[in-house]
Amino acid sequence: MKTNRVLRAPGGISLRLDVRAVTVVVLLLLAALTAGVALIGTGDFPIPAGDVLKTLLGNGSAGQEFIVNELRLPRVLVGLLVGASLGLGGALFQAVTRNPLGSPDVLGLGQGATAGALTVIVLFSGSAAQVTLGALVGGLATGLALYLLAWKRGVHGYRLVLVGVGVSAVVTAVNGYLLTVSDIVDAARAVVWMTGSLDGRGWDQVRPLLAVCAVLVPLVLAGARGLRMMEMGDDAANALGVRVERVRALLLVAAVLLTATATAAAGPVAFVALTAPQLARRLTRSPGPNLLPSLGMGATLLVTADWAAQRVFGADRLPVGVVTGVLGGAYLLWLLVSERRAGRI
Repeated sequence: MKTNRVLRAPGGISLRLDVRAVTVVVLLLLAALTAGVALIGTGDFPIPAGDVLKTLLGNGSAGQEFIVNELRLPRVLVGLLVGASLGLGGALFQAVTRNPLGSPDVLGLGQGATAGALTVIVLFSGSAAQVTLGALVGGLATGLALYLLAWKRGVHGYRLVLVGVGVSAVVTAVNGYLLTVSDIVDAARAVVWMTGSLDGRGWDQVRPLLAVCAVLVPLVLAGARGLRMMEMGDDAANALGVRVERVRALLLVAAVLLTATATAAAGPVAFVALTAPQLARRLTRSPGPNLLPSLGMGATLLVTADWAAQRVFGADRLPVGVVTGVLGGAYLLWLLVSERRAGRI
């Protein structure tokens, strides 16, 4: 079945449109918004979906407006933006490394952000804002170290993954040391942050996430053509006029910023960056990085997981990081088995 359409505009400009991919993006965004509305209505004071929509449009009661606009809407927006950032960042890493395991979870960026947050919590007893800044600095520092250690006349995807596994192991050991030398109160606070959660998230987390996404998402989409060319190999991309190392460095910086900002806002939410691009690719059945489908899949996964964490387990509500960790870990095992059977590992 042919799913590609070519749109022609005056002046001889043409655009190839993958109908299936566009349909998947639209459906994923609708699913994410639907899950967001359901999540806003979930809690100790349940609100029907119709009333949630009315309140968002400014027609709710005073109590509903306070609950929706001040308490629950920021949490859902953080979930959507964090999921979208992780999905897009994961797609970039997997495309650059040309490896389905090339995600922030495997490369150690989440662990690096955790190290930054733990340093602030354990050594300085910092505030929530300082912990967020520490996580951001830790993620960026880990990304820079990863790039420098993997550099050898360029950054090869396979080498980047191997270096990332080593960096992840080292940083995980550092995190363990920081927990052992902390007092019981700081250790408990650190463990809660390390789980990954949307609890207590407000407008202070929404604004920086929205600003980062507003800048980086268009920048990344503008580099999608070069990224697609690079999948044919560096030599072929160079022959087609792509400045390979420049594009690769730019996209890696964008991926690190997206991942670090998301981790700083919600903690190290596990496996969303790994699974979202893979699931998006299976839905679109399209080659290439699938950046927009991965963005939509990440947002849908995280908000749906948070809804499940609140509804499925009753009074024993789980942090969203626990749910994504269990589901993502199972998916990782399935992916490894599939790759082994295919002879790729």
